[in-house]
Amino acid sequence: MGGTKKKWIDKEPQRTIAFVVGVLTILVSPVVGLLPGPGGVFVFAAGLALCLRTSRWARRQYVRFKRWQPEAGRWADWGLRRKSARRRERLRKALREEKSGNGSSRDIAKDGATGI
Repeated sequence: MGGTKKKWIDKEPQRTIAFVVGVLTILVSPVVGLLPGPGGVFVFAAGLALCLRTSRWARRQYVRFKRWQPEAGRWADWGLRRKSARRRERLRKALREEKSGNGSSRDIAKDGATGI
């Protein structure tokens, strides 16, 4: 009988190691940013993604940041390719179309973007 198979990152020691690697990656990103090119941005994004994936504390801080700076949070979600960002963007577009008279409320439900 098939139970759900846990991912490697769901085990506590691996989560802790991944979080520490994420923090170190974030700390190294300014040094990498001194090199020519946009490398520091990508290094920072990778470290942030690791931290958000493995730490509830980091996720809570991220939510606080998004509430404080919603536009920056929207860009961060887009950059991290989060499903919630895609869902909210579909809902935002559907509502914009509805206000302009080009769409209907059925389009929102059909898209699957029923909540925030």
